[in-house]
Amino acid sequence: MVSTATARYENQDSNVASLWKNRRFISARPVEYVGHGAYRKKHSVRLSRREPAAAFSKRAFDITAASLALLFFAPMLIAISIAIKASSPGPILFHQYRYGYRNRRFKIYKFRSMRTDTGDRSGIRQTVQGDPRVTRVGRILRKTSLDEIPQLINVIKGDMSLVGPRPHVPGMLAANVLYEDLVPYYFQRHIARPGITGLAQVSGCRGSTAEAGSAISRIDYDLEYIENWSLRMDVIIILRTIRREFISGSGY
Repeated sequence: MVSTATARYENQDSNVASLWKNRRFISARPVEYVGHGAYRKKHSVRLSRREPAAAFSKRAFDITAASLALLFFAPMLIAISIAIKASSPGPILFHQYRYGYRNRRFKIYKFRSMRTDTGDRSGIRQTVQGDPRVTRVGRILRKTSLDEIPQLINVIKGDMSLVGPRPHVPGMLAANVLYEDLVPYYFQRHIARPGITGLAQVSGCRGSTAEAGSAISRIDYDLEYIENWSLRMDVIIILRTIRREFISGSGY
C-alpha cells in the first residue's frame, strides 16, 4: 500500500483561488505515480492512456494550433522585435534552461524584457512588481504575456505543450527553500510536457512563490490538470488565458 502524508497550511493570498473550498490540508500523492515501482507497473496501461504526454490528439492539437498562431502573430512578432532592439541594447530573444518532460532540461525562448546588464539568466531571482530590471517595452510585454509568444517554437519542437504545468528553472525557490523541499511530490508535475499556460495560472497562481500556501496550491493545480486532462479542458484553459492575460493583462 502506498502511504500519503498531510501538512497543514494557511493560505494568506486572497488573490489565489482555492482548489477546494475551506481546504486546510495538502495530501502528498504517491511518489510511485511517476516512477517505476510496483504501483507504476500495476497501472502502467491505464496511466499511459491518461497521461497528457502520451496522447496523440494533444500533440496533434499542439502542432496545428501553434503553427497557425505563429502565422497569425507574424506581423506582431516583427513589430515587437523592432521595438526591443530600438529600446535597449541586447538580443531580441532571451533563452534559459528549464525543467521539461520527465525532468529533462530544455532551452525555453522568450522575448527579452529585461536589461542585459541586470538580467538573471539562472532565473532563481524572481521578477517582482515594479522590478527595475524590466525595460519599458518589456513591461508592456510582460503585462500582456506577449513575451511568451516565442514559446510556440518550443511547442512545435516538442519541448512544450500549449497547456501544461509551467516550466520552472532548476533550483527554483518557494517560501525561501527549494521547491522540491517544500512540496515532496514536486517532480510529479513533470509527467506532462510543460505548457505556455496552465490550470494553475488561470486559477490565480502566478507570480511570486514567496508564500508557502500559494506555492503549494500551484503544484496541486498542476497535478489536478494531469489527472483530469482532456482536449476540452485545454481549450477552456486557452480561452481563459486569452481573456485573463492578453485582454486584461495580469502580468508584471
